[in-house]
Amino acid sequence: MVESEAVLLALLRELDDPEWLEWPQHYDRGETAARFGGLLTRLEGDFAARCTDEQDTQDSSEYGRVVVPAEATVCGTRIVVCVSKFGSLALVCADNPGAFLGTEEAQAEGELDGADLAKVNRALVGLGYVVVAEELLESDYDGPPSPSSPSPRRPASQGMPSRSGTSI
Repeated sequence: MVESEAVLLALLRELDDPEWLEWPQHYDRGETAARFGGLLTRLEGDFAARCTDEQDTQDSSEYGRVVVPAEATVCGTRIVVCVSKFGSLALVCADNPGAFLGTEEAQAEGELDGADLAKVNRALVGLGYVVVAEELLESDYDGPPSPSSPSPRRPASQGMPSRSGTSI
């Protein structure tokens, strides 16, 4: 579902656990894989194209990514969907995480079509994912620090990719 910023921040805080940084305490790998497979199938059908995917990312709180190829999109820019191991969170990006300051900027620059974004969001919501805006993940987060972190401030993006494209 696509939620308000306040609801998403509350969800991120609820999912935050300094003891479980790579995946949540009750993580079900099989369930996550099945939902991810459904997403891949749905996007391939919706875009009538073979999508590439990476899944079961090691040493990361990101489960995987689905890439809708550029030739299947209206604007000719690939769409990347990143899926977290935390709470069925998903991030939608034009080109790559961090390439734009979010989907609104990508649309304003003519790199992401609104209808293509709507297709991806419908697929995500239909499969029970919660869509998190990239802009929100770049904001400062004041949740509990991880045991290895000397500072209580870190990006709100636990479980999602950072601007550099790597997971935090």
